[in-house]
Amino acid sequence: MNNMKQIIFLAAVNGFLVVLLGAFGAHGLEERLTQARMATWQTAVQYHMFHTLALLGIGLILKACPDMKRLVASAWCLVAGIVLFSGSLYLLAVTAISVLGFITPFGGVAFLAGWAILAYCMVKE
Repeated sequence: MNNMKQIIFLAAVNGFLVVLLGAFGAHGLEERLTQARMATWQTAVQYHMFHTLALLGIGLILKACPDMKRLVASAWCLVAGIVLFSGSLYLLAVTAISVLGFITPFGGVAFLAGWAILAYCMVKE
């Protein structure tokens, strides 16, 4: 599978997951979590969705401009951000294990790196 297809595949998988997790939060957790923990879940879902759409965009840019190889690094940074940022928030919301909050900023840095690489590619490549 080439990079473009791999990234669009990851976007599709994450799109499926974010809809599933959003629905699970709205219908399965609403009565079980405090308002604060539900807000944490919603933040995870929002960032997951934003960055899933960004992954799709990067895949489509690669389809149109296959020579922009550095975009692959941008996509992987966004995937790492989804796992670390949203993943830690999902776990924090359902477990209330506060130490998980220490993982979240690493996901935020991965998101920032992904966006910075994307910007660099648009200017330099």
